[in-house]
Parts: sequence; C-alpha cells; structure tokens
Amino acid sequence: MPGFEIRTAEELAARDLQSLWLARRAARERPEFRRVLQLFVERGGPVPIDEMSQALVALDDEDLIRIHDGKIDVAYPFTASPTSFVVRLPDGQDRFACCAVDALGIAPMIGQPVEIRSRCHHCGAPLDLTSTPQGPRPEGSDVMLWIGQRADDRCKIADSL
Repeated sequence: MPGFEIRTAEELAARDLQSLWLARRAARERPEFRRVLQLFVERGGPVPIDEMSQALVALDDEDLIRIHDGKIDVAYPFTASPTSFVVRLPDGQDRFACCAVDALGIAPMIGQPVEIRSRCHHCGAPLDLTSTPQGPRPEGSDVMLWIGQRADDRCKIADSL
C-alpha cells in the first residue's frame, strides 16, 4: 500500500521527542489555535465546531486541542471539564485549567491577573493565590507547585484527563 508505513513499538518509542515538542510549540502560533483559546477565555468550553476544518484536525493530532463529539473540550491550558484548578478571570468568570502549571500560565497568556483556587494534593486544604502576568503574587508564596514526570511521553496528554 503506498503511503502506509508499518513501524514497531520500539521505532515509535524512539521518536525524537525534542523535535515533537518544538513542532508543537510552533503549532501554538497558528491563528486557528489562538482563536480557540480566545473562545475559551470569552465563553468557556466546550467550543462547538461548525465545520471540521483540516487545521483543527491537525491541532488535535498535535495534542494542542481535543475534539470530542464535534466539540473542542480541551485547548491547553483550558478544559471544559471540571478540574481541581479553577481560574477566576478578571471579569469574574471561572475557567478550568488542565493542571497547576496551566493555571499559572493563564495570567501571562491573557496579560491580566487571575485568581487560582485549588486544594492541597496531600491534605485537601484550600489553596488560593493570585497570579499576574509576571508570576504569582508574594502573598501566595507559601503555595508550592510539585511537578512529576509523565509515565508515558508517547500518549496524548489530553486523553489522560
């Protein structure tokens, strides 16, 4: 079959992850992705898809968005599904972030301060902090972010929510 390449699991696992991450970063600059993020900021999600364009399919393939049942339900850093990371936008609307790192990245992304609410993973105590485009404010300095290693870099991140 022309155009059909069979690879072993070892060949797939040996992919150049650095190149994949660089391509993913470049894809974040596409106008279609920026528009999806703007819609999540303005309305929340999921974002309905009226026409399934090839550009959106490519963004899904590159793990920048997730299309599920004809809607975009994840557009990093946002998710339409409730998570432990609630970000209050300057207009008072709440949005869900995929993870703590994504929650911290929203203020620099929109260029305005946001309030972040979550709970301690260990004891369940409420955590509240303000993040600005320059980073978290000093009054949130007692909140720490722990970053673990993903178990499998070969799978799509969005499929693990």
